[in-house]
Amino acid sequence: MSRLAIVRQSDGLPAGTEQPPMPRSFLSVLDFTPEQLEACLALAARLKRERALGPCAPTATALTGRHVALLFDKPSLRTRTTFEVAIRECGGSVLALPAEVALGTREPVADVARNLERWVHGVVIRTFGQRIVEEFTAAAPSLSVINALTDEQHPCQALADYLTLHEICGTLAGQTIAYVGDGNNVATSLVQAGAMLGVNVHLASPRGYALPDSIVDAARRVARHGASIRQFIDAEAAVHGAAAVYTDVWTSMGQEAETTARKAVFAPYQVTTALMKRAGRQAKFMHCLPAHRGEEVAADVFESPASVVFDQAENRLHSQKALLLMLLAPQYV
Repeated sequence: MSRLAIVRQSDGLPAGTEQPPMPRSFLSVLDFTPEQLEACLALAARLKRERALGPCAPTATALTGRHVALLFDKPSLRTRTTFEVAIRECGGSVLALPAEVALGTREPVADVARNLERWVHGVVIRTFGQRIVEEFTAAAPSLSVINALTDEQHPCQALADYLTLHEICGTLAGQTIAYVGDGNNVATSLVQAGAMLGVNVHLASPRGYALPDSIVDAARRVARHGASIRQFIDAEAAVHGAAAVYTDVWTSMGQEAETTARKAVFAPYQVTTALMKRAGRQAKFMHCLPAHRGEEVAADVFESPASVVFDQAENRLHSQKALLLMLLAPQYV
């Protein structure tokens, strides 16, 4: 695998200009500068190689004395497991708070934040509205808060996705990734990160289910290396020539009442063998999981050699470990 270059603070900046400081929290991909995003992916690639060293890894004690709480309003397999392992492998202490500590239910969001600020150094939150993590972060300015998924954004997933795409392609700038399906939180973060990394992103969604223009326009404003964002109705046109074809479930958490209607609307957008052939012989299949075989993806595509979905899942660990170090132990970066 080609190595991602660590970007120096001065790269790409006019003379005399300082690199913006590292943000305390990570609520959106857009909280990072492009240089910080590239540095995070480069660090993740390094940490992936060093994991084989176990307790002898250079970062095995990086989070010693640091406490990180997990506050999850939604069910999780990959996100919870990878954050717990990442914290422990860096020597930190993880507190998986019980579900009854629901944000804004038992007590106000701000009160939860101000309590935790007295005890821990970081909080990983998986919840509903983006406004909840924003309110939480504003109430506890000394905490590092990580958005582990909201209804609007999934920035940690995007980190793993582009680490995986780099492993596939050897470079990111100039590549094309095609996303087929609902214009949801995963698509939002995928577009934001892709634009910043110089990746062309094609989005194919039914009418009425595309990403809002405001999200696409914001991503275009941070695009580099000539990256483009194009929206399609026709899935075949969107995937043509793409290095990877990405999809997600048609019905996200909280949309269960729409399941029947969504199945009918999205049926033409299933990722099939025929659609993958349209992308090209070398194209890979990507999915953030969990997947519904026979709905958004045909079973033979999901289980094919082109599928890298479990590489993406593994890379959640390495990219989130890098994120934790950048926010909580920058001296190890």
